[in-house]
Amino acid sequence: MLDEHFCAKWDAHGSPYRREAHRKRGGATYRIIRYADDFVIMVAGTKAHADALWDEVAEVIAPLGLKISVAKSRVCHLDEGFDFLGFRIQRRQRKGTTKMSVYTYPPKKSLLSILGKVRALTRRSEHHGLADLLGRLNPVLRGWCNYFRHGVSKATFGYLDAFTWHRVTQWIRKRHPGITWRDLYRRFLTGRPGNQPEVNGTTMFDTATIPITRYRWRASNIPTPWATAA
Repeated sequence: MLDEHFCAKWDAHGSPYRREAHRKRGGATYRIIRYADDFVIMVAGTKAHADALWDEVAEVIAPLGLKISVAKSRVCHLDEGFDFLGFRIQRRQRKGTTKMSVYTYPPKKSLLSILGKVRALTRRSEHHGLADLLGRLNPVLRGWCNYFRHGVSKATFGYLDAFTWHRVTQWIRKRHPGITWRDLYRRFLTGRPGNQPEVNGTTMFDTATIPITRYRWRASNIPTPWATAA
């Protein structure tokens, strides 16, 4: 129902020319992006147009027995950025240019969450050995990186890798008091490249192995579930 409401508002102006003319007369146009009960409404207009959506959306979803979550919803400019489906979406200036582009990247909250999981795993004393630790740690790292591989994540992945390497290395040193760095590298940091912790063929997950494939808008070239064959 909400999708139909905003699609109808978009289609009411017919063509890009008519939508542009409508905006020049002081009007606004809207587009909605929704996944389950999470949605973002993009506004080409003024802040007043965006603020008015509170009442409009509430009226549309009321017959469904739904209400807007005030705690989880807000009006913001794209330059301020917002979180949606775990990603941070924000318009920024491209490095070395004066052009502005919209970027998606892992938000600070998600990074702190994965760092907390790594910290907790490398703090536990019940691991039977390095193989046990890596067996629990690797799926956590792989899953998090696979989710965020479609954003601007290279620097974040590098930071996560360095943090995890340091935590695992300190965990090994605590289990082997007095071990020298030379012996540490020779016995435990044999994974390549990067001297990754390794034991019995199990190597600490390397975040650099996850290819960053940033999303690119492809207009109507993206197939949809309801597209019919020609």
